[in-house]
Amino acid sequence: MSRKVTDKAVGNRPTRHAKTIIIGSGFAGLGLAIRLSQQGRNDYLVLERGSDVGGTWRDNTYPGAACDVPSHLYSYSFALNPDWSRSFSKQGEIQNYIQGVAQRYTVLDKHIFDCDVTGVRWNNDAARWEITSTKGDFTADTVVSAVGALCEPSLPDIKGINGFEGDIFHSARWNHDTDLTGKRVAVIGTGASAIQIVPAIAPKVARLDVYQRTAPWLLPRMDRPYTLPERLAFKHIPGFQRLSRAAIYAARETQVVGLAKFPALMQGFEILAKAKLQWEIRDPELRRKVTPDFRIGCKRMLISNEYYPALSRPHVDVVTDGITEVRANSIVTKDGTEREIDALIVATGFHVTDSPTYDTITGKDGRTLSEVFDEIGQQGYKGSTIANFPNMFFLLGPNVGLGHTSMVYMIESQINYIADALATVDRMGLRTVEVRREVQDTYNRDLQAKLVKSVWSTGGCASWYLDKHGNNTTLWPDFTFQFRRLTKTFDVAAYETTTASRSDVKVVAAQ
Repeated sequence: MSRKVTDKAVGNRPTRHAKTIIIGSGFAGLGLAIRLSQQGRNDYLVLERGSDVGGTWRDNTYPGAACDVPSHLYSYSFALNPDWSRSFSKQGEIQNYIQGVAQRYTVLDKHIFDCDVTGVRWNNDAARWEITSTKGDFTADTVVSAVGALCEPSLPDIKGINGFEGDIFHSARWNHDTDLTGKRVAVIGTGASAIQIVPAIAPKVARLDVYQRTAPWLLPRMDRPYTLPERLAFKHIPGFQRLSRAAIYAARETQVVGLAKFPALMQGFEILAKAKLQWEIRDPELRRKVTPDFRIGCKRMLISNEYYPALSRPHVDVVTDGITEVRANSIVTKDGTEREIDALIVATGFHVTDSPTYDTITGKDGRTLSEVFDEIGQQGYKGSTIANFPNMFFLLGPNVGLGHTSMVYMIESQINYIADALATVDRMGLRTVEVRREVQDTYNRDLQAKLVKSVWSTGGCASWYLDKHGNNTTLWPDFTFQFRRLTKTFDVAAYETTTASRSDVKVVAAQ
């Protein structure tokens, strides 16, 4: 059972201090908590707004929810799971894995659940962070934001949507009390969540309208249950599971050549995707509707063996005319057609480059993270630190995202960096560390120069990878092992630092 820090414990200490406070306990925050405990750094707390660990895998419980990264790669390297039931795990199995890891490494007593952080502000005089939350106030020498990119649902700005009288919910906030059987349902969006939801609900609804703005590229989902001999081998043959994981990693990493370096090489994937489309959708008009008009890889590549067949059902319609209005019991499109519905499912993704959490973090000059990003774009240094925010680290910060392999690999790379940073601070007797702006600027110029050659810049699409300045501030434009190399140790020379003595200020020149 999860041991939680209780309301009473917080109430007895209205302002509670911890050397390190981690905000969020998905794969990233939980992984860092485990590392700190392993290093004997027990003066930390994890503030989690949900009632359990898991992050996106706790929140996204919609029908058909599953991972698009192979199971053996989508797990911590220090906590391999020989008991995965299939090659691509479903939501429930991943959430059970995360819960099991948290219990095994005994870090749940460091968590405060149902704790929604409402403000994080740097106090220059005290050189520490002040945190307000629904479970009281906290202070910390160091804050690590492990909020994640896919946590704040993005709702469409459509006239009348707030006046819809039927059942309406976002895919990441699925209402399990709603029975869709025999109902007329609309799904807005055709991204990663929608292509799993549509096949899952299509057999039970009376009619399903799928509102598509941009058709996605789909590749085959090479999913299957693991056989008993395979599972026994993963469990009992030394090194077998780790070797399988390494093979999956290597195969996935080959995609980087086409995605980030030579986009013309993506043509092979496009031929495969077109063949799949031709085979699974026989109706020429429907096939025309769902054929993308951009190079594969420019937007997130999706995998499904069930989506196209679901769209081909007689009671399923793909609507490509834009929505002008949502009425009490219907949707009206630009061509004037009104379609009556009983339930509306919003599968329009998340706030990635404009997360509302940025408004809650205030740096040393009084500007929020949103205001800083508004000026310079969503930039950071090694995805882990941002100028103007001393003693703050970010897990899954700017340009750490991937389009081809496991984010857990990137998370563990950042955990290495942050853990070494904290050790460096202690070893050198530092009071504050803040990445130098010129170092951050140089780093981002190099990143954007690499991204110019990538399929994300040349593929002819617009995506949530881009911020409002038009820069790709989401994805890592190179092999992931290069990122692992960059984050192996904390490069204190790239940071402006102050010593533990308030009057003794030391600036370390960048190398």
